[in-house]
Amino acid sequence: MSKKYQEQPIKVPRFNEAAGFYTTPQRSKIMGKIRGKNTKPELAFRRALYAAGYRYRIDYKKLIGKPDIALKKYKTVVFIDGEYWHGYDWERRKPKIKTNRKFWIAKIERNMQRDREVNAELKRLGYTVFRFWEREIKQNLEACVQQVTTHLQNTATAS
Repeated sequence: MSKKYQEQPIKVPRFNEAAGFYTTPQRSKIMGKIRGKNTKPELAFRRALYAAGYRYRIDYKKLIGKPDIALKKYKTVVFIDGEYWHGYDWERRKPKIKTNRKFWIAKIERNMQRDREVNAELKRLGYTVFRFWEREIKQNLEACVQQVTTHLQNTATAS
């Protein structure tokens, strides 16, 4: 993706004590255990997609945004987003952030902005983009997989 953004990128302040941010060792330990790859919802979705007969690439670095699942043959990508990091129900949750607000609000809003930029660029490249919240996968995996497989079947019959 080129650095010519549609909107001005949100500036996220550095998270360090010099910038006025402080974290306890216990909080640091908890945050360090949060995974970015191979989360339970991702693994469940991949298992179901594989069982349906589709093969894919995971965290595909050749595409912008490193999609969680990339089906190159069908020009389709799937992102499974964590609610906190990608701003699920953001307007309701935003006021509830109590500590290090300056950092976390900018961080999450920049993540949301980046998601929009990635979606636009992938669509420009001809990809179909699916984004699911982790909670959607946990609550209704079959419906999410069905949505993607229906698209893939339609894509296969169209070509």
